[in-house]
Amino acid sequence: MQQRPLKTACSEAAPGAKRKKGLVFIISAPSGAGKTTLCRAVRDRFADLQYSVSYTTRSPRSGEQNGVDYHFITAREFENGIQSGRWAEWARVHGNYYGTSAAFLDKTRAAGRDIVLDIDVEGTRQILKRYPDSITIFVMPPSMEVLRQRLEDRGTDSAEVIAVRLKNAENEMAQKGLYRHIIVNDRLPQAVAELIAVFEKYRS
Repeated sequence: MQQRPLKTACSEAAPGAKRKKGLVFIISAPSGAGKTTLCRAVRDRFADLQYSVSYTTRSPRSGEQNGVDYHFITAREFENGIQSGRWAEWARVHGNYYGTSAAFLDKTRAAGRDIVLDIDVEGTRQILKRYPDSITIFVMPPSMEVLRQRLEDRGTDSAEVIAVRLKNAENEMAQKGLYRHIIVNDRLPQAVAELIAVFEKYRS
């Protein structure tokens, strides 16, 4: 795991001082790098950690629950939110909107509760403009060859879709310098331990 020695409000506090605002943790990774599994492990380890459920205009997939997997809303409602500044970050992907509620982040942080966001690189850039003290973590596959194999083994995407995902992965990995911590998910137990160690460092 690589770490960037950046100062934070948490690290500058006096020993024993109690922080007033909750922390924002951001986890990003290329598709197939294991981000979902790692996020689940962190949430299982820290029961009090708040998870930011994104809003989207796409239709629910089989088994997805509103308010659990996503908040499903209409395109008009989402676009009104853009105009009113409702979103801390948002993007339009494949014709559908995705966004993070600024009100949820502000309210949760004000209550002193820590939050984890599962968002992409562009979303991270937007969040950092609003919350520059966010703790950013990027999950890397051990190699592009391994990433390709993982995507193929999932058996859910066509060769064309996998090619697009790999191209996007190269673009995202080229921007890993934006992140404070980098974890290579080669062996899952080790990657989980490293990720939990990052959270413990800032939450202690």
